[in-house]
Amino acid sequence: MSDLVFNFNSKKPKNFKNPKFILGGKGANLAQMGKLGLPVPPGFTISTEVCEIFYKNNKKLNSKLIKSINLELKQVETECGKKFGDLNNPLLVSVRSGARVSMPGMMDTILNLGLNDKTVNALAKKTSNMRFAKDSYRRFIQMYSNVVLGIESYNFEELIENYKLTKGVLMDTDLDENDWDGLIKDFKNVVKEKTKKQFPQDVYEQLYGAISAVFLSWESNRAKVYRKLNQIPSEWGTAVNVQSMVFGNMGDDCATGVVFTRNPSDGKNEIYGEYLINAQGEDVVAGTRTPNYITKKAHKDSQSKGKSMEEAMPKVFSKLKNSITFRETL
Repeated sequence: MSDLVFNFNSKKPKNFKNPKFILGGKGANLAQMGKLGLPVPPGFTISTEVCEIFYKNNKKLNSKLIKSINLELKQVETECGKKFGDLNNPLLVSVRSGARVSMPGMMDTILNLGLNDKTVNALAKKTSNMRFAKDSYRRFIQMYSNVVLGIESYNFEELIENYKLTKGVLMDTDLDENDWDGLIKDFKNVVKEKTKKQFPQDVYEQLYGAISAVFLSWESNRAKVYRKLNQIPSEWGTAVNVQSMVFGNMGDDCATGVVFTRNPSDGKNEIYGEYLINAQGEDVVAGTRTPNYITKKAHKDSQSKGKSMEEAMPKVFSKLKNSITFRETL
């Protein structure tokens, strides 16, 4: 199975005629960006071929694959200087799908995996930011419960809205660590009520469950309909990308967003994208908050409120621009 799980920064030669067929679009692009010297957070890709193996094995991860996953996870731990499930410096990961062609909104993603009742306190101590740690934990419980445990998201969204109404605030960012602490307890009660089980605390159980859920999402009803509409063969399967987390929700000096090297409206060779301060990726794509534009020009043209990244975070914008410019020269 070692030839079916690939580290982003692996020095081993990959003699693929088309990397996207094996690594999926996201995995192939991450590997390429790593080769270009861009700051890609460490991680690994479980190849599209494993998707077929998974379904032939009664929709379960076999022992050889689990062994390969654990070996690659050790490599990520070494690269990050963190340890998965550690009570001093815990490694958290995201688990994302990656078919060979883009299927926006069809496949599932889980962020902040590796948090439990103990590692959340370790994260808070390490970052000196309890609100951030609790916010990340409630996000993880919500996403994992929806994607892996099959609990509808509205069960959690209603609780968040009730908390905001009680406090008289409009934004999730206005809730403090005590609010998130209460919501975590409420979220876990929802899990117990819906599944008759406690929310899983074993980080490896969380990881294997998330990887399995991504493979299972390949055969979800919405994915099947999308493939049929776009003539995507079911035998292509999806890859799974496990990547160390970086955080956009640690405060007002952090952000998340989406950026293009071209303007998708007219094809102009210019940076184009949107971002949110003190947020994680799903906040941008889910529409729960209104993002601002990356560049000052796009922001001015749109007459949006707030500030562009170029204005609000000039140093970060400069690094982003340099990274994109570097890519364009290769």
